[in-house]
Amino acid sequence: MDNSSGVGVIDKAAMVLDALEAGPTTLAQLVSSTGLARPTVHRLALALVHHRLVGRDMQGRFVLGSRLVELASATGEDRLIASAGPVLLNLRDATGESAQLFRRQGEWRVCVASAERPVGLRDTIPIGTQLSMKAGSAAQCLLAWEDHDRLLMGLQNARFTPTVLAGVRRRGWAQSLGEREAGVASVSAPVRGPSGRVIAAVSISGPMERLTRQPGRIHAEVVANAARQLTAAVGKGAESTGTGA
Repeated sequence: MDNSSGVGVIDKAAMVLDALEAGPTTLAQLVSSTGLARPTVHRLALALVHHRLVGRDMQGRFVLGSRLVELASATGEDRLIASAGPVLLNLRDATGESAQLFRRQGEWRVCVASAERPVGLRDTIPIGTQLSMKAGSAAQCLLAWEDHDRLLMGLQNARFTPTVLAGVRRRGWAQSLGEREAGVASVSAPVRGPSGRVIAAVSISGPMERLTRQPGRIHAEVVANAARQLTAAVGKGAESTGTGA
């Protein structure tokens, strides 16, 4: 499908922003992802940085900028966050475990929505908590579908292996046993944006003694269904605003 608007510079800038949806990106990766000439990508990226639509991380890589968050907040149409509350509550009630939604921000994954188990032993992760991208089933989901270079970088010092991520891609969900914290198990599934890229991960987490050493066998289906509900909600939001692919 032709996504051209007929305004070349806008189309090229949109390609740069689309390429950054997956996470921190070097100039070389932007060139590869967009298929544009290196000088063009460099010029566009710096112009977008000037307007805060693009930012730079500590390693100098390009990331989506703070202005985009401000605009999303101003319109009140962050469909992912708006839809997460009831989906996570249903997931919590269906599994009996705390449920969370994570987004990647640079080298971290951040909890942007949660539904805590009301009583008993539980894994408490408040909204705004930053956790490592090197451990946990949500980190596996957020990394598994990255391109080759990002995948290799993400695996450095990670507590999971390329074989584990291959299994995540094959099954469509991830599980972890004591990766992030001893005695804690979790199950996660990816949420995709309108372009098909993974933009978040839905998780449940709790004590291993309750989730068992095969938490995915018990809970993968319901967690994956919650992720599909949020993927559909994000897609409907894009259609209603005319931004769908």
